[in-house]
Amino acid sequence: MRQNTEAAAEIQVETGSETRTVILGVAASDSHVVANHLIAHALRAEGFHVVNLGACTSVAEFAEAHAEHPEAEAVIIGSLNGHAHGDLQDLPAARAAGRLGCPVILGGNLSVGSYKGAADHERLYALGVDVVLSDLDELPATLAELRARATMADPVAAS
Repeated sequence: MRQNTEAAAEIQVETGSETRTVILGVAASDSHVVANHLIAHALRAEGFHVVNLGACTSVAEFAEAHAEHPEAEAVIIGSLNGHAHGDLQDLPAARAAGRLGCPVILGGNLSVGSYKGAADHERLYALGVDVVLSDLDELPATLAELRARATMADPVAAS
């Protein structure tokens, strides 16, 4: 797996007796990283261990990171260039192979062009994206909700 300077300098913050881990990256064809760094900073401030893969991250790289960090609660993918649907074409195969078992959250600019509609979200859900966020402020609550669902589904594994 490729390394970047931020991934090499990961900061781990303890919250009580546990550390919550998320995997963060930008879609494969997207080199925009400012929002990625801001999201990583905000999540660390919330107490998360952020495995930040940076820009131009393929589905295979997200899957490799999940294999290295099976405790990760979610994979969070940002897109600014609007090509997330094309970049995530390998997601169904990775899911079917059991390589990405945690929830996948996608946010940012999800399609090219000025018109944005529900069809954009539906295409992403069909690929295996679990949550499409339109507002970054929703991310902490979304992670809490996903964790609560996982705890209800399997209380032993989630603890």
